[in-house]
Amino acid sequence: MVKLARYILTVFVIIFCACGCNPPVRTLPFANTLSADNVPIAYAVYGRENDPTVVFVHGWSCDSRYWHNQIPYFSKKFRVITIDLAGHGNSGFGRKVYTTEAFGQDVAAVLRKLDVKKAILVGHSMGGEIVIYAAKLAPERVIGLVGVDTLEDLGMVYPDEVKNSIYEPIAADFVPKVQEFVRSMFPANADKALVEAVARDMSSAPQEVALGSMQEYFKVSDPELIKGLAVPLKSVNADLWPTNVEGNKKLVPSYEMVLMKGRGHFIMLEAPDEFNALLEQMINHILVETKGK
Repeated sequence: MVKLARYILTVFVIIFCACGCNPPVRTLPFANTLSADNVPIAYAVYGRENDPTVVFVHGWSCDSRYWHNQIPYFSKKFRVITIDLAGHGNSGFGRKVYTTEAFGQDVAAVLRKLDVKKAILVGHSMGGEIVIYAAKLAPERVIGLVGVDTLEDLGMVYPDEVKNSIYEPIAADFVPKVQEFVRSMFPANADKALVEAVARDMSSAPQEVALGSMQEYFKVSDPELIKGLAVPLKSVNADLWPTNVEGNKKLVPSYEMVLMKGRGHFIMLEAPDEFNALLEQMINHILVETKGK
């Protein structure tokens, strides 16, 4: 699996270079730590060796490469950590059930390994729920959370038929349906080479991990998950889907969102300069709100 992950990484870099993007900057070899269930979790560290620390957590069927446009920017100002969740990238594949909470344990394990005391966790897509779990599992180490095109409506519980309409076609015909699903998450004017690169990459994910983690993710109830959340929560979202800002603020008073108009789900890849500036804005808001804590 590690050899396969490295091969996919090489292909992904070539594709990204071909569409005019800079290749991922990596610290190799990856360091590893063990999660709560003893699965090896790969991570890389960049920038200054002190807090505050910005931790980037990828979403479903992605890995830490998806943050390659953020590493050079944020590592000039913060310690930056990127993580491959269990079953993704260079991390271990021995987990029995790939629950969203277990992914949160992966993040918490890295925070403990590096003795991070002031982490701001940034989670894309499914990573939004993962970082909330991590904040609740390691509250002494997390000072804030930023969701990236996620957590659009914290009060919503989606009916099973909606979840099944996504899961069942993918389970029945994985590669073409994942590619179709990924393409639907980009706007019509998105860079076609980028769209196809992401579609091919995500459809090459291990199917057992992808399908299992999707099923488990659909079991998560955001209204229950956010109960007791004690740190500021922000978002940088696209307008592909609406965000219920006022509803979210009623549930989490610290919530605020900045919008990237005309972009799709992978905003950190589609418009990295705009995204980096807005993410830094949200990080600075968290630092102001938590100053002295």
